[in-house]
Amino acid sequence: MPDKTNPVVFIHGLWLHKSSWGPWESAFEQSGYRVLAPGWPGEPETVELARANPDSVADKGIDDVVEHFASIIAGLDASPVLVGHSFGGMIAEKLLGQNRATAAIAIDAAQIKGVLPLPLSSLRSTLPVFKNPENRHRAVMLTAEQFRYSFGNALTGEESAKLWEEWVVPSPGKPLFEAAAANFSLHSPAKVDTKNEERGPLLLIMGGQDHTVPEAITKSTLKQYRYSPQVTELLEFKDRGHSLTIDSGSGDVAKACLSWLSDKGL
Repeated sequence: MPDKTNPVVFIHGLWLHKSSWGPWESAFEQSGYRVLAPGWPGEPETVELARANPDSVADKGIDDVVEHFASIIAGLDASPVLVGHSFGGMIAEKLLGQNRATAAIAIDAAQIKGVLPLPLSSLRSTLPVFKNPENRHRAVMLTAEQFRYSFGNALTGEESAKLWEEWVVPSPGKPLFEAAAANFSLHSPAKVDTKNEERGPLLLIMGGQDHTVPEAITKSTLKQYRYSPQVTELLEFKDRGHSLTIDSGSGDVAKACLSWLSDKGL
């Protein structure tokens, strides 16, 4: 059994509520881990409240989220394992690079500074935010149709609609604008210390059918770590889209993460 002093902190990405980690929390608890899924700064406690109060998360950027989770980690009695999805994956990478975690798993992680590929499907997935420059300071909600393209393209229409109803909430547009400008900004908040020689192991997971973070982005992210002597590994789920942490096959992804942690002695 894993050491119970090693907590696992789950970090979601844009448009999903923290409660969407529920099945993962149960799976990790059953394997002996202590788990936390704190949510982003200002995030209401329920999906219903989040939809009714979009301004509570508006104008929150990457640094705001990193600092929020860093303060949570500082209050723990042991260095955690981080499991992040989408922008949560980027946040996990940043915190690992700052030596604030023992290990990290970044699932379909948002592009970090230095990643150049920008596939058309990724542009289409983020269009609901970028179509209006004022969305940089607002919270934006995806429609069920937009969610189907960006998250649920590998699912049936029925399952995608069900997931949208259960978990989708308004999210700040600011992180997307920051990531889009990362390679033109010397001090971009999307910059990650990929050369850190003291960090813990990192697993990158990608969905082969992901429209929002296509495999080209994840493979390019892996290359950013080529100068690090520490463990950086890649795992692909070929037939999965961006919904792989919440859909009917999410249990397989969680099991793979638990297996990887076990292999690493964590």
